[in-house]
Amino acid sequence: MKALVAVKRVIDYNVKIRVKQDNSGVEKENVKMSMNPFDEIAVEEAIRLKEKNLIDEIVVVSIGSDNVQETIRSALAMGADRGILVKTDNELEPLAVAKILKYFVEKEESDITILGKQAIDDDYNQTGQILGGLLNYPQATFASKVIKEDNAMLVTREIDGGLETLKINLPCIITTDLRLNEPRYASLPNIMKAKSKPIDIIELKELNLEITFRGMRMFSMRLSKILFKSLFVLFVYEIYYATIYFIADGDLRNLMGMML
Repeated sequence: MKALVAVKRVIDYNVKIRVKQDNSGVEKENVKMSMNPFDEIAVEEAIRLKEKNLIDEIVVVSIGSDNVQETIRSALAMGADRGILVKTDNELEPLAVAKILKYFVEKEESDITILGKQAIDDDYNQTGQILGGLLNYPQATFASKVIKEDNAMLVTREIDGGLETLKINLPCIITTDLRLNEPRYASLPNIMKAKSKPIDIIELKELNLEITFRGMRMFSMRLSKILFKSLFVLFVYEIYYATIYFIADGDLRNLMGMML
């Protein structure tokens, strides 16, 4: 049985966030980066399942620039077997990330796909749910306890007012909550071993997926706002000059008819 775990490189949770001077985003230059805490919990849970001989291989997938290899190496040092880096310098929306993960879930034929419930840099909490929808897999979100039972997983999750236990068949999608486990620290021998574990680097364009980048989406949204404001201003000017014309002409009935 194979597990696929998605991890993300984010600004370390102990670092004070600073906004860029042009207000275009968060300052990431010369800032300590680390693995998303929820993804660390996902990696730890996959390792614990492997230690119980319930999983044979753990594959870690991440998306980003070459620097993301450090995050993948951290997961390998914890106990994952190999990594995959989808290389791109663009920021991706949850739907785009889910499409990429879907590609690798199908390619690797993973039985369990584990993700952190959200990333601490954007707090979207969408990727796992979208991935389950794209694959038409059963999913359990906000997992606080995971137990394997035959060809299914028993997942206890937090809901409003208490706990809920779901039984979902394999293959499945699980997103992790903070209470699921406490991630281990990588030992020095495992850190050294991680350097020799393979990381496959694949360019995003090689996947031939229909992807919309965050920058393009933001540009289209800003362009739509500008067009809307321009049309609104033109409409106001048209009403203004029409009002002046009809008042000067003394024909207020036509003015009211035009406005209605």
